[in-house]
Amino acid sequence: MLNKIWCFFILIAIIFSFFSGNYMEVNNSIFTSIDTTKNLILTLFFNICFWSGIINIIKNTTLINKIEKLLKPFLKLIFQKIDEKSEVFEDISMNVVSNLLGLGNASTPAGLKAMEKLQEKNSNKNKLSNEMLLFILMNTASIQLIPTNIIGIRMGLGSKDPTCIIFGVWISSIITFLFIILFTKFYIRCFRK
Repeated sequence: MLNKIWCFFILIAIIFSFFSGNYMEVNNSIFTSIDTTKNLILTLFFNICFWSGIINIIKNTTLINKIEKLLKPFLKLIFQKIDEKSEVFEDISMNVVSNLLGLGNASTPAGLKAMEKLQEKNSNKNKLSNEMLLFILMNTASIQLIPTNIIGIRMGLGSKDPTCIIFGVWISSIITFLFIILFTKFYIRCFRK
């Protein structure tokens, strides 16, 4: 469906450019956008490689244990029914740490492992458990201390100050995260058993 919508927009833009006499600008913008896209992809690729390497270094040091210890009381408050010494809790912690660093791509494997283990413990395989629901929503509305992907995109597009959005990202992600957790806890308490 989305492919059809984009094709429709492109076709309308080309037709309109012929009627308005701006077809040369459309032609130039096609080739300019190809170059911009190439630069953006390279910037994001190296950004993801760098931060994924950092996360692997963190995994192999005691730093991950220290970060998990800092997060443990907070995560235990959210996931009260999950044992804090279990592998699921460790995968959830790794996912949260990756998201805090703005590494959505690096957090995906830990998130998938956590969901698989939560599904194994789920008594009703056709319905999300409360912990699964909380984890999905918490992961979607994650707090980002370092929004690496957004900074990478802004750098790739030639922003003069790509990090100026950090304070706004902190405020919006913290408010969204807290609202999602509180709303989900309320929903679980009132409407799920």
